[in-house]
Amino acid sequence: MSLELLVLPGDGIGPEIASATRRVLEAADRRYGLGLSFETKAIGFESLEREGTTLPGPVLERARAVDGVVLGPVSTADYPPREEGGINPSAALRIGLDLYANIRPSHTFPGVPAPVGTMDLVIVRENTEGFYADRTMHAGTGEFMPTADLALAVRKISAHGSERVARMAGRLAMARRRKVTVVHKANVLKLSDGLFLSCAERVLAREFPEIVVDDEHVDAMASLLVRTPERFDVVVTTNMFGDILSNLAAELAGGLGLAASLNLGDHHIVAQAAHGSAPDIAREDRANPTSLVLSGAMLLKHLGERRNEDRLVLAAAAIERAMPEQLVEIAGRTVDLGGPLGTATFTDALCARLAGQELAA
Repeated sequence: MSLELLVLPGDGIGPEIASATRRVLEAADRRYGLGLSFETKAIGFESLEREGTTLPGPVLERARAVDGVVLGPVSTADYPPREEGGINPSAALRIGLDLYANIRPSHTFPGVPAPVGTMDLVIVRENTEGFYADRTMHAGTGEFMPTADLALAVRKISAHGSERVARMAGRLAMARRRKVTVVHKANVLKLSDGLFLSCAERVLAREFPEIVVDDEHVDAMASLLVRTPERFDVVVTTNMFGDILSNLAAELAGGLGLAASLNLGDHHIVAQAAHGSAPDIAREDRANPTSLVLSGAMLLKHLGERRNEDRLVLAAAAIERAMPEQLVEIAGRTVDLGGPLGTATFTDALCARLAGQELAA
């Protein structure tokens, strides 16, 4: 078995947490014999300075060729306009690799403070359509201004996009507690969200009869995540609703720094930190790499399930087991969680756990 992984460090703290994630994956490789090989390519401000674009064409082509991608956070809000090279690498990868599902688990960690008592759910967000006007059209964007004082936006919802993301949610639910909640606003967006809801319900009823399916309006769902998060298992929703709700769920579970995120399609897979690039703490050894490390574990797990490779699934489980063990005591946490560790020492300790031993005090 051999797997080629492409590492795209990104901006701000991206290079630090991408390096930490690679080290953890290498530790898992040594223990489980995964045959991983790594290649690093510059994106973001580094490639903009060198090549005039934040996502060079050859990097996108290489992403299509490898087995998986590890993507660090990017500072898209600070990029120049697209015509000046400011491409959003995250959006371009999602569209270019047809990564139609963004999978965001949210669960509490023992000992780590969280606003809710217990949470263990997964939000499956449609990743290529919706109100994301910069990436949903074949040509041009979904936003336009007929006059200087009028701006309009077009929301794209297709039966194909709705069905396949619902199918992804169903597959995940079959491996969990076998419940899917479809989140929408079909009482107001009767055509677009109505189409999403009907397609999702039809696919889940036809292909996953063992699963219990219910639905919630998005505004009610925001309240219920705060009040009774334990009632939810797998949640599937449209792009922008999923973006907002997954951030809310992550914060309720302890913070975005702990939240894994995976962009998944039928042929490609990209692990991505759920949070931003935090340029204010870049190169200070203060970044918490947990989000991207756990995203890397998700990448291994899904590759293992697709290829029927038990070692990949075991390695992913080992990382996912080591992380809460590392975080349970304050002494094992990074500074953002009240602990004493920097990015490097936190990664050292996690790698030691994967090797089956604790670091000497």
